[in-house]
Amino acid sequence: MLLELRVENLVLIERAELRLGPGLNVITGETGAGKTMLASALDLLLGGRSKQSLVRAGASEAYVEGVFDLTDALREVLCDRIPADAEELVLARRINAEGRTRAYVAGRTATATELREVAELLITFTGQHEHRRLVEPRAQLELVDAAAGPDQLGRLEAAARAHEAVREAQLRLAELDERAAERERRVDMARYELEEIERIAPQPGEAEELTAQRERLRHVERLRGAASAGAESIDADEMDVRGIGSLTAAALAELEAAERVDDALDPLIDRYRTAALELEDLATEFRSYLADLDGEPGGLETVEVRLSELERALRKYGGTTEAVLDHAEACRAVLEELGDVDAARDRLLGEVAEAEAARDKAAATLTKARKAAGKALSAGVRERLARLAMEAADFQIAVRSAAPGPTGADAVEFVLQANPGAPAAPLRDVASGGELSRVLLALVGAAGGGADTTYVLDEIDAGIGGRTAAALGAELQHLASGRQVLCITHVPQVAALADHHSTIEKEVGRTDTRTTIRPLSGDAVTAELVRMLGAEDDDSAALQHAERLRAGAIRTPAGSRSGG
Repeated sequence: MLLELRVENLVLIERAELRLGPGLNVITGETGAGKTMLASALDLLLGGRSKQSLVRAGASEAYVEGVFDLTDALREVLCDRIPADAEELVLARRINAEGRTRAYVAGRTATATELREVAELLITFTGQHEHRRLVEPRAQLELVDAAAGPDQLGRLEAAARAHEAVREAQLRLAELDERAAERERRVDMARYELEEIERIAPQPGEAEELTAQRERLRHVERLRGAASAGAESIDADEMDVRGIGSLTAAALAELEAAERVDDALDPLIDRYRTAALELEDLATEFRSYLADLDGEPGGLETVEVRLSELERALRKYGGTTEAVLDHAEACRAVLEELGDVDAARDRLLGEVAEAEAARDKAAATLTKARKAAGKALSAGVRERLARLAMEAADFQIAVRSAAPGPTGADAVEFVLQANPGAPAAPLRDVASGGELSRVLLALVGAAGGGADTTYVLDEIDAGIGGRTAAALGAELQHLASGRQVLCITHVPQVAALADHHSTIEKEVGRTDTRTTIRPLSGDAVTAELVRMLGAEDDDSAALQHAERLRAGAIRTPAGSRSGG
C-alpha cells in the first residue's frame, strides 16, 4: 500500500505531500490544476522516461518519493535490497535540470530498471493512455497472460527460450547454406593441395641430396676425366702405355729379389710394397667412382625436374619439407571437418526440427492456459459490465493461432457486442470512449490482484456521466474492497464514494504559478462535489445533490469490504 507521495519542483508543484489510506482514494481538482502531474510523478516512480521539461522553472532538480507499507511477503521478495530493520519501503527519483535522473530503492542508488522492477510489485498504473492500449493486440495478450496466474510467467519464459533455440538453430542452418560456396571452395582447395603434396611426396633430406647430385651431374665430364686420369696413371689399359702401377710392380719385383740381403734395405722394401698396394686400391676406387658416375639415375634433366617440383612445394607450403608435410595434415583435417557438407546440413535440419517441436509444445501449453484464462476473464468482465450499465453487452476473448514467436503462437482479440442486435466486433472497431473506460475497469477488476498492490486509475471515467458514472463509482468502490485504489477523477459520482479525498489546487501569482495538494473532509468534500457539479458555492440545489451523493455511498471500514 502507498502511504505517502512526496513531490518537489515537478512542473507546477513546488512542494506537495499526499497521504493515502486503504480503500478508495480520490484526487480531484479544476481542469489544468495539475492532476496529470500526479500521474507523471507516479510514472517516474515506475521507472518511466524522464524529461527536462518536468523540472519546475528555476529549480535545479525535481524529486518524487513514494513511501510504501513493507509487508512480510514484499520483504521476502526484495531480500537484500532493503535493510533488515526497515519498516517502510521508500522509492525515489531525482531529475536534474538537464534531464538526467537518479533512482533510489530503500535509500540506495538503483537503475531505472531496478526501480521499475520493485515499483511494479507495488503499483498497477492505468492511465488515459490505457484506453488506447486496450485495443492493441499486444496489450490484450498481456492482460490474458496476467489473468492466467503466476505460473504463466514460467510458461512464457519456457516459450521464449524455445523460440530462441529455434532461431539459433535456423541461424546456424542459414549460415551453413550461405557459406556453402565458401565451404566448397575451401574443400576444393584442401583437396587440390593435398593431392599435389601427395603426388610430389617430398622426403626429409631429399632436396639437399638432390642439390648435391645436381652439382655432380653439372660437372660430370670434368669429374669423369679426373677420375679416368687418376686410374689410368696408375694402371693404363693401352698396350703401349705403362702406368705407375706396372712400373711399380716391376720395381717391386727387383726390390723383393734383394730382400733380406741388407737389413737397411728391408724396411724400405716394406714401405714400397705398402705404397704399391695403396696405388692398386686407389686405382680400384677411381674405377668404382667412374662406374657410379656412369650409373647416375635419370641424368641431370631428371634431377632438375624433381628439384623444381620440390622447390615449388617448399615455396607454397612453408619453406621446409617438415612444413609441407604439416600442411598436408592440415588439409586432411579440413577435408575431414568440411568434406561432408550434406551430413552437416542433415544434422542441423534435425536440430531445427527438434527445436521447433519443443517450441510448439511450449506454445501449446501457453495456448491451453490462455484459453482457460480468457474464458474465466470474459465471464468476470461480463459480470462487471452488467454492474456498469452494460447489462446486455457480451464480451468474449478469442484466442486464435498466429505465427510462432517469443510469446507463443497465439493472437488474442477482445470482442465486444455492446447491444443486442449489434454485430460483435473487435473492441477497437465498436467501443466508444465511455465503453472503453468501462471495459478497462471491468478488466482491471476481473483480473484481480493481491491486496498489497495499489491500483492507480487516471481519469478512467473519461467520457462517462449520469447513471453510468454512478455505476462506475460503485464498481470502483467494489474494486477497492480489500485493497488500495487511487483514482484521479473529474466525476462527482465517483468522488462521492471516496474513503479518502484530496484536491489539487492551482494558485496563479504575479510571477509564478503553484500547485498544491490538500486533503478534504466533512463539508470541504461536499463543497468540492458542488464545484465538480459545475455549480456556484451558494447553489442550494447543487449542495443538496452533493449531500445526496455522499449519503448514497455505502460505507464500510476501508479495506475490509468483500473482495472483488
